[in-house]
Amino acid sequence: MRAADLLPAGATRRRCLALGLGAAAAILPAASRAAPRRYALEPVPVAEGAWTIYGAAEPITAQNGGAIANVSILDTREGAVLIDAGPSHRYGEALEALARSLTGKPVARVFLTHLHADHSLGASAFAPETVWAGAWLQSDLKRFGNDLASGMYRVAGDWMRGTGVPAPAREAREGVEEVGERRFRLLRLAGHTAEDLCLFEERSGLLFAGDLVFLDRAPTTPDADLPRWRAALDTLAGVGHGRLVPGHGPTEAGRRGIDQTLAWLDMIDGRIASGFERGLDVTETMALPLPGWTEGVAVARYEYARSVMHLLPRIEGARLPLLDA
Repeated sequence: MRAADLLPAGATRRRCLALGLGAAAAILPAASRAAPRRYALEPVPVAEGAWTIYGAAEPITAQNGGAIANVSILDTREGAVLIDAGPSHRYGEALEALARSLTGKPVARVFLTHLHADHSLGASAFAPETVWAGAWLQSDLKRFGNDLASGMYRVAGDWMRGTGVPAPAREAREGVEEVGERRFRLLRLAGHTAEDLCLFEERSGLLFAGDLVFLDRAPTTPDADLPRWRAALDTLAGVGHGRLVPGHGPTEAGRRGIDQTLAWLDMIDGRIASGFERGLDVTETMALPLPGWTEGVAVARYEYARSVMHLLPRIEGARLPLLDA
């Protein structure tokens, strides 16, 4: 989802597809989104004193309330540490209650990995001084936060009640942050968005990769810089992690998520560039067949179509000649 495009007006089917807000959202009646909603958060242990709540392998819709991203909780002597905060104030409240239940302590820190709404807007439920974000993300939330929230309100309706724009008061910088007995190595990377924060927790060996890594769910690309994304994945591959927690998809040992994300980026890059070279239009490029291995990747055709809309205009702008007026 691109924050700069999330304007309150014009929520057509095509626009919702482009923004990752769910193609069905434009035709859902307001009444279907009016009833109060509750998030059923199900934590799954991924290491001692660490849990991940897995997001739905779907686009954002009025049915799932935007709960499509992975969010993690770690127990420390100082309190619970959260990696991302979900899509809404209501999700953040449920997350805080769950963290207290699991750890017996209040939330000490919330680290936001990047701008996208499914990861960031839930931080509005937390005191600003507990929320940490990179300097670029802090700036983008100030610039685009209202548009980001407005777009989510249009799609998710009552799930978003009470959601404002998070205002992280603490800057997440490259280096090591100690929280209780845990040591988090912070890596400020980029490629999926302009700033992607990853965290390696040394005690557990968990690498929290944010949306730089997707596993068994097709990556989203509205804000992507593919060369920088590939470079970031090379950096992550060099971290001696025990298990990797992707932004979307299952937690696993090894580098399958890194390899699958690289393969996806290479695939869409090659197919979209090929469509351009063959003179295909957007619809024709969207219809190109995908390789067989993508059949096991959730929402592959949907995200490929979105990537065509995001990336083909960039190729056209870079390669087509300028005509004098």
